[in-house]
Amino acid sequence: MSAKKEPSVWHGFKAFLMRGNVVDLAVAVVIGAAFSNIVNSVVKGIINPLVGAIGTKSLDSYSSCLKDPCQVSADGTVKSGVPILWGSVLGATLSFVITAAVVYFLMVLPMSKYLARQAARRAAREGTKEIVEVTELEVLKEIRDALVAQRGPVRDER
Repeated sequence: MSAKKEPSVWHGFKAFLMRGNVVDLAVAVVIGAAFSNIVNSVVKGIINPLVGAIGTKSLDSYSSCLKDPCQVSADGTVKSGVPILWGSVLGATLSFVITAAVVYFLMVLPMSKYLARQAARRAAREGTKEIVEVTELEVLKEIRDALVAQRGPVRDER
């Protein structure tokens, strides 16, 4: 009886890490973390003042109350009522959209264009190789036909 050798856990782990989607996810997480401070600064330094020109200074101060009276202390704890802090959700959503746009336009789009060019080059090389192989096959057929013509007709010797 021959026992099949199962792949080791280490080989399975390496294969998992080398999958394209895991590497893409890791890049997205690292880039997203690196840009989070920049994005938060943009939201707080540009978007919040623009919102402040219309209403309050910060998106965080926008809220609604489900159960009156709503009282929230300066540290964010709720004293009474049921407040919905939709302004902070809007600020977080803007941060997410800006981060996603930066990651897409600076990482994903250039990488996909690069991979498409690589695939086109590879396909062009394979197409050239096929043409050369077909041409060689045609030459060999012509040589065979020429040899048969020189020998004369093939006789059936039975």
